[in-house]
Amino acid sequence: MHTVFTQVRNALGKPYDDLHFLLKCFKEVLEENNQQKLVGLLPWINATLPSDSDLTSNEYIHMMSICFQLLNLVEVNGAVQSRRRKEDENMAQVNGLWANQFQYLKSKGITESQILNVLPKVLVEPVLTAHPTQAKRPVVLQAYRGLYLLLVKRENQMYTRIEQADIRQEIKHILHRLWHVGEIYIEKPQLESELDNILHYLTHVFPSVIMMLDKRLRQAWKESGFDPKALNNSDLLPVLSFGNWVGGDRDGHPLVTPEITIQTLKKLRIHAFYIIKNELKDLAQTLSIYLNISEVSKGFAARIKELQEEVGVNAEIELKEHTEEIFKAYVLMLIQKIPIDLSREFNLELKDKPNSYRSSINLIADLNLLYQELEKCGMGEIAHVDVGRTKRLLKIFGFHLAKLDIRQNSAYHEKALNQLITASLGAEAAAQIDASQEARRAFLDQELKINRPFLVQHNNLDQEGQNVIGAFQVVSDHVQRYSPNAFGKLIVSMTRNTEDLLTVYLFLREVGLIIKNNDELGTRLPVVPLFETIEDLKLSAGILADYLCHPIVKKSLQMQSCNNPNGELIQDVMIGYSDSNKDGGVLASAWFLHEAQKELTQIGEKHGVKIRFFHGTGGSISRGAGPSHWFIKTLPHGSINGKFRVTEQGETIERKYANLVNAAYNLELMVSSVTAQTVLHENTKGKHEEVESLFHRLGDRGRHYYRQLISDPDFITFFSQATPIDVIESSKIGSRPARRTGKRSMEDLRAIPWVFSWSQSRFNISSWYGVGATLNELKNQSPKAYENLLHFVEYDPFARYVMTNLDSSLASTDVRIMEKYASLVQEVEIRDRIMGMIKNELDLTRKMVADVLKRPINERRINHYYSTILRAEGLNNLHDAQVELLQKWREAKNAKSKEEDHYLFALLQCVNAIANALGATG
Repeated sequence: MHTVFTQVRNALGKPYDDLHFLLKCFKEVLEENNQQKLVGLLPWINATLPSDSDLTSNEYIHMMSICFQLLNLVEVNGAVQSRRRKEDENMAQVNGLWANQFQYLKSKGITESQILNVLPKVLVEPVLTAHPTQAKRPVVLQAYRGLYLLLVKRENQMYTRIEQADIRQEIKHILHRLWHVGEIYIEKPQLESELDNILHYLTHVFPSVIMMLDKRLRQAWKESGFDPKALNNSDLLPVLSFGNWVGGDRDGHPLVTPEITIQTLKKLRIHAFYIIKNELKDLAQTLSIYLNISEVSKGFAARIKELQEEVGVNAEIELKEHTEEIFKAYVLMLIQKIPIDLSREFNLELKDKPNSYRSSINLIADLNLLYQELEKCGMGEIAHVDVGRTKRLLKIFGFHLAKLDIRQNSAYHEKALNQLITASLGAEAAAQIDASQEARRAFLDQELKINRPFLVQHNNLDQEGQNVIGAFQVVSDHVQRYSPNAFGKLIVSMTRNTEDLLTVYLFLREVGLIIKNNDELGTRLPVVPLFETIEDLKLSAGILADYLCHPIVKKSLQMQSCNNPNGELIQDVMIGYSDSNKDGGVLASAWFLHEAQKELTQIGEKHGVKIRFFHGTGGSISRGAGPSHWFIKTLPHGSINGKFRVTEQGETIERKYANLVNAAYNLELMVSSVTAQTVLHENTKGKHEEVESLFHRLGDRGRHYYRQLISDPDFITFFSQATPIDVIESSKIGSRPARRTGKRSMEDLRAIPWVFSWSQSRFNISSWYGVGATLNELKNQSPKAYENLLHFVEYDPFARYVMTNLDSSLASTDVRIMEKYASLVQEVEIRDRIMGMIKNELDLTRKMVADVLKRPINERRINHYYSTILRAEGLNNLHDAQVELLQKWREAKNAKSKEEDHYLFALLQCVNAIANALGATG
């Protein structure tokens, strides 16, 4: 029988053989759980159609959710195995990785020394966030990780028939557990569980991945014909660092209190010490080399004597026990200086002792001494590999593990400042300052010349004032006790003007984080704007120019420069992909983000400051997602500077980093692409004037057509009834509310649930609406410009990336399913009119994108095409279930029926299952 599954299996082979194997295992699990009825409804291997009652049952939806997750696992493994085969033939075959990038640079005439000049300047920082897009519980994620490892294990040809049967049994055991463990949150997750999920990656995935990345860089370097010795020193390798928002991001998140931030910093610190302690213990074992103190240099022996005095009796014990293994004794003494309670083997506790290291820099200095001593003793290889590894991990994770960002909304800061001034100077003074932007600026300029707080006690402030000052007090206490290294950026979301940024300096002054240096005031913590809406992006260059001229900002950048390569001045700027897309549609978002980066880079150059962009992207195309090597190629000339910071959210973290090989691939893509583009930008001139002028026009017109739809007076009614937005707002996905202040308006709705609800109902309007009308207008009114566009799509990375993402989004948009959801709109006139607008624009967009890209998707992107048609077959039933459940739930809710909770639970399962199938939520 020729089914969609056999068609896909015949076209793509191995991954779908694996899927067939897993579905057979799952079939047995269902039989063993007395689920005979469901066995006949298993997708892809059975042809039975579910009845209406089966369709909306929790068991059926749960089964479908697991099946889609199995499909995701085999496709990830298939991609990994495909890359391995290509690399076995030639490392440079896999697009975007080190060997491929080196080959590309050499083809452009770039030399080895030009690349070496850039490598140590590279700093890439993925920032992990828990944004409400991860629908699965940590226990479920853990089970799927185990399943993936068993799937990989099956690839190994050395296992006997009996061992293979054992692997199969282990797979079934995990599937049994998954069948009984609920996938979704019944209660909103605690922040602690969101942090624990992120700690899993930071502690158990990334440290191992770093070593894989370094090995792969050195292998690619050697295979490219470069001098292998040039990369012996790990200090010359690109720097990876990790950021974290869980426990620090308080924008519209009332649960992130100062106490939560304290707990977060403590947990991050403990887990950093867990990595360091284990690493040093392994290093000590490696250095069980027979050598005593009389055989080492005077300088090294002197440091051992100092350590004896610092550590005391425990140092005496180590030296006595390892007299003939002086290097091992040395490392064991370093372990004694880690600020934890070493008597606790597993449940580590922080313990600051008088002899403890204050900072990771001190520990690195002691390891440098060991490195040099090993080299002097003729053990260079051990120094480079073993001590180099420990130094590398310390450089990346320090004593902080991941840099915690503190983010808050500008409007919230405004209220907090008003309360602070009212309590200090009186209500009249506060009213005068709030009267105009000019009055506020004059006040800020005056105050930021003096270093004194408004109040000594802040207990009498209202909620906003207490929360803001409380958060900054936590930062201050940690910085005073340790160092600023635990913190990333102080981010002001919805930055509207320079005053929004300068306000933060007053809060820093209030908690003692403003320092006087040479009669000038400044801070060591970076204050960062976040430009989100199209209007804010348009104004961003002017705001930054004004901001960089301010005396306290200039001084702060100087104070922060001591940690930067060659002491360069660096100002971070965060740009938001989600809100700009929600605000202006896909073409406007893509263009205005690009233009803003170009203008902001030029402002930085004018002020002698490098701008480091922090890309606030999400998991879907509407929110800036796309293959990172293609994305990085699209960034404006000069805007990378070797520095790249990006948010990794919710299900994106799981998809990219759940297993070591895939995590290494995704991080290598990011680091190698940033390096290659930086080298190119430094050694070539940017020429994109024509492309930019054309896309400026497309962005403006795309925004015009998109706004026509979302500004329609009936649009909100259509949106609220034709998508499951009300389910998403009732869901327990993520600890953060769906709206910033609880108002029911477009402005207040967060971009993530906005995109999530459109993708669930397969409209995806935020990633294509307005494109067809825009391209059609261009073709009819400016045929020459349209011809240019066709030419640009062939060779310009930015034009190509925008069009390919559009193509992916259209492939996931399904008119038949859209119409099912539209049937939920109660007023026929509204339904028919809005749906008519959407369908007309979709038809036009499909036609115009096909005209621009020439070849159909099944020729250009064969894997994507077949995966989409396979998923569609299973998704049809899930969408039918969701539409029916939505109708019943809404009726029960209106009637205040006791069935309401039953339907909601089934809907939440359905949302999770569809998210699994689409591979993304928001």
